[in-house]
Amino acid sequence: MSARSHGSGSSSGSIGAAGSGVDPDDLPDGLVIADARGRIICFNAAAARITAVPKAVALGAPLEQALPLEDLKGRRWWTLTDPYGGLAIRHGQPERNLLLPGGREVLVSARYVRERPTGPVRRLVVSIRGTEARRRTERSHAELIATVAHELRSPLTSVKGFTATLLAKWERFTDDQKRLMLETVDADANRVTRLIAELLDISRIDSGRLELRRQPVDVVAAVERHVQAHTASGQDPDRFLVRIRQPLPDLWADPDKVDQVLGNLLENAVRHGEGTVTIDVAAACAKNDEKGTGVTVTDEGPGIPEESMGRVFTRFWRGSKRGGTGLGLYIVKGIVEAHGGTITVGRGPRGGAEFRFILPVGAPAYLAQ
Repeated sequence: MSARSHGSGSSSGSIGAAGSGVDPDDLPDGLVIADARGRIICFNAAAARITAVPKAVALGAPLEQALPLEDLKGRRWWTLTDPYGGLAIRHGQPERNLLLPGGREVLVSARYVRERPTGPVRRLVVSIRGTEARRRTERSHAELIATVAHELRSPLTSVKGFTATLLAKWERFTDDQKRLMLETVDADANRVTRLIAELLDISRIDSGRLELRRQPVDVVAAVERHVQAHTASGQDPDRFLVRIRQPLPDLWADPDKVDQVLGNLLENAVRHGEGTVTIDVAAACAKNDEKGTGVTVTDEGPGIPEESMGRVFTRFWRGSKRGGTGLGLYIVKGIVEAHGGTITVGRGPRGGAEFRFILPVGAPAYLAQ
């Protein structure tokens, strides 16, 4: 790319602000605009921060001089794309990873503004973003893949081993031995099924596609169901204390999702906590003072360290005791927020962990009339 002349550009760096009412310095991404001569007439604060080029240095300078970008193979990007002298049918460049001097990576896209479809470029608008957010996402995806691979390896190895052994030596085992092996295979298959269900939930939460099938939900009955399931599996009934403060508002929510939230919170309290697990259910104010139902699950264990409170609902967080994928509470938060509710974590009256979620009533419009 070559600048057409050496005329100076605007010194304000606020091109278009008066017409749109938007100050370029208020934009979260870097904005660089070059005129028809290839000189920079707008260089906002985000561009200066991301590129470490002072605005005063960039304004009026040739674009290729102020932003000597290279692709990942070390080639000059402005020379490759040649926005002013290249094909007249081009209208821009898609976002791609480029390198600043020193090797710092940035995401850059460009738009060619022409007075007519195949006319000369009147302005070149460049968007610059840092790669930190994308790198965090990539790391998160890599961690998810590694976790899934690790969690799948153990049950699948077990399933493969037991089924291969049974097929090869069926007659050598007693009925009790066969039953034990098949029960182990069944338990490991359930573990794989749960992991796949968690992955699907995460995908839907991250993409905003978590579907809710709202209907009347009896929260008290749901709590009692989960407590009975724990006592049936060997927990002492005296370990659970359920306190209901009537009256409760009618709640419209997805019953399966509410069950998932309650099941996860109670499982955490039983597995990681100690002493009595207390479940309080009462009317509560949801966001915007909307009527709602609040459920608090508290245990009497050591609680969650203060420095970990902010990470409880993130992916892969696990308590002091290992086990599980570390995805459950991330999913719980996604479900509660999909209902328009809130969930918090804190320390209970006796030092244990305290989880509290509030779901708005969520009644259909025709019932509110």
